[in-house]
Amino acid sequence: MMISPDIESYAEQHSKPESIVLQKLYRETHLKVIHPRMLSGQLQGKLLQFMSQMIKPKNILEIGTFTGYSAICLSEGLIENGIIHTIEINYELEDIARKYFEEASTTNKTKLYIGNAIDIIPTLEETFDLVFIDADKENYRKYYDLVFNKVRKGGFIIADNVLWSGKVLEEPHHNDKDTIEIIAFNKMVLQDERVDNLLLPFRDGLMIIRKK
Repeated sequence: MMISPDIESYAEQHSKPESIVLQKLYRETHLKVIHPRMLSGQLQGKLLQFMSQMIKPKNILEIGTFTGYSAICLSEGLIENGIIHTIEINYELEDIARKYFEEASTTNKTKLYIGNAIDIIPTLEETFDLVFIDADKENYRKYYDLVFNKVRKGGFIIADNVLWSGKVLEEPHHNDKDTIEIIAFNKMVLQDERVDNLLLPFRDGLMIIRKK
């Protein structure tokens, strides 16, 4: 966590609370799933919801469903007949994600793919207004390259965990593949003249990218 727990608690107390469904999903994830902190949570979930509502996407792509929290939040901004395509490599998480998609009444606007995103992304023919990358860090640059031409002009890519608990500032990184990749990803985006970007020091870092 990049901010103090007290500040985070204050921010949560002064933000609109999660829906009942998201509260239940949060609790069940923490009770039953390994590494529950991978879940977006109240503040980031609300931010993703707001961004989606501002963009008003027809098609969203999420790489890394986990238990479905962020997909439910992102789906709030979809226009009528819009779809969020969300990819999760861990088949053991499918049941809990589908359960909460149904409880949140988002099943009809959610397409869940179970498998490797590197294999699945090339099969998707849609043009995306918004892409959210929150999967294995080693492949961030590959995901970026795979989705870039599928994002419309003026569309957005958001990448999570780009501060990686502050490890991006630490030296050396010789044995930490994830940190090496995050640093390389951040540098690549900054140098990509096809986009504008903002590295937002929020939670574990969000890279917000707008395709020119």
